[in-house]
Amino acid sequence: MEERAELPRREASTRPPLPPPRPTPVGANPNVERDEAYARVTVLFGTDRKLDPRTGTFGGGRGERIAYGEVAVSVPHGHKTGELEAPSIWKLEFREDPRRHMAILDWTPHTRMGFLNRVKAKVQAQGSSGSSFVFVHGYNVSFSDAARRTAQITYDLDYRGVPVFYSWPSQGTLQGYTTDENNVQWSEANLKRFLVDFAQKSGVKDIYLIAHSMGNRALTGALRQVFAEQPKLRGRFKEIILTAPDIDAEIFKRDIAPALAAGCDRITLYASNGDNALLASKKVHGYPRAGDTAEGIVVVPGIETIDASGLDTSFLEHSYFATAPPVISDIRRVLLDGLRAARRGLEPHVAGTGSYWKLKGPKP
Repeated sequence: MEERAELPRREASTRPPLPPPRPTPVGANPNVERDEAYARVTVLFGTDRKLDPRTGTFGGGRGERIAYGEVAVSVPHGHKTGELEAPSIWKLEFREDPRRHMAILDWTPHTRMGFLNRVKAKVQAQGSSGSSFVFVHGYNVSFSDAARRTAQITYDLDYRGVPVFYSWPSQGTLQGYTTDENNVQWSEANLKRFLVDFAQKSGVKDIYLIAHSMGNRALTGALRQVFAEQPKLRGRFKEIILTAPDIDAEIFKRDIAPALAAGCDRITLYASNGDNALLASKKVHGYPRAGDTAEGIVVVPGIETIDASGLDTSFLEHSYFATAPPVISDIRRVLLDGLRAARRGLEPHVAGTGSYWKLKGPKP
């Protein structure tokens, strides 16, 4: 996905501290403010992208340290579940309009402790579920698009915990795959520090981790280090959700899955047989990816594998975790209801010596 607009510029040195979260009407989502024109969704972030001081935007370069803040994103009242509404030349739309599109409205920088204190305040706010998710995006994603996607997930799930995303320096271009591979590996150590900080100092009880595509490399690599170096954090994360992982399937089964299962007893893997992005990755690397079921589905102890084949109607069929309503609904039942696969109405299947689950499509 290509970045459509720059982030509005913010100067950390001149902006006054944010006030505590405002009281939320009973029954309302504390992450969503509504007015007559559009809804406003606020999400928090950490990033190791480089900030361009001239433009005030995070690009595809590597930053010297982790930066923190929060972003406000518009959601039009006509929003459709799974959509990232954007300007369309077919509709003669050449600029973002928050009344019609998911657009970046504003962003505010935080210090490290300011970020952690902001999370604590939101956890304690009226209407909050007291939980939090951390989303790690994949390849070909700009900072702005990562913010939009996190806001869309928050809105579509009606998530009432604290939504957070971690943005590594993806180039945000189809041509940037090799650079993205280098950068996602480079970001692993920074993401590890971010997760340790979040686990120890955010005040959040239930932390859910969600990764997509190449972002699974950074998340799983970071977690392997966390669980090995700090055994006290084993069991600290409520659930790990791996969607369409662009990871060598054999390496995942042999090295990664056992390490994750040793540190978390609730792990869900979403895979598909029509994921053209992962099929392309297989051609590049020579071996199947963990999120691709075309040559066999990944089934390993300690992980619930969900087959989401046939649910994404887009060209790439790669972002079904956030665009296909059946998958969104299933993730909602994982995050909000805490239900395991056997209690979510999925079809049980057997593969080799293990079992997996098939996600049903909408009824015709």
